[in-house]
Amino acid sequence: MVMRLLIINTGGTFNKIYQKVQGDLIVPNSNVAIEQIVKSFSNEIEFNIIGKVFKDSLDMKEEDREIIYKSILKEDAKHIIIIHGTDTIDLTANYLAERIKDRKIILTGAMVPISIQPMDGTLNFGVALGFLQSNIKNGVYISMSGIVTEYNQIYKDREVGVFKKIKSDD
Repeated sequence: MVMRLLIINTGGTFNKIYQKVQGDLIVPNSNVAIEQIVKSFSNEIEFNIIGKVFKDSLDMKEEDREIIYKSILKEDAKHIIIIHGTDTIDLTANYLAERIKDRKIILTGAMVPISIQPMDGTLNFGVALGFLQSNIKNGVYISMSGIVTEYNQIYKDREVGVFKKIKSDD
């Protein structure tokens, strides 16, 4: 059975490219990074890639999260990966978790642009894709630094530059 996967690309570091005229990194209005990655995956997965927002997550506003939310509602896919910047990935995850209960949604991104070092973003996407194919319940998850867990059980450790699970009291 073919898995239907909706990928919503919102930009973030995952997509950044070096703009030689200005000498800085920009988020292009393009799906090139994710399109390169999915080329190598099985034809047992039907990818539907849509681009929305295209900005660094520090620049995301509530209206941008609403665009992402409405994009999900327009599609009938039950498995969704959202490419997102890491600085506010938790805010978008929380926004979606409050509104969507009937789908499996994983937000992922990269600490280093795919165009500079493809391993980080590719790993995060691959881990998210594998997790989606396991027996998980509907909900919102984050896939970063080799970890996939519920969106409210992971955080970005800015001192170390990786995501970590929130320690439980168990």
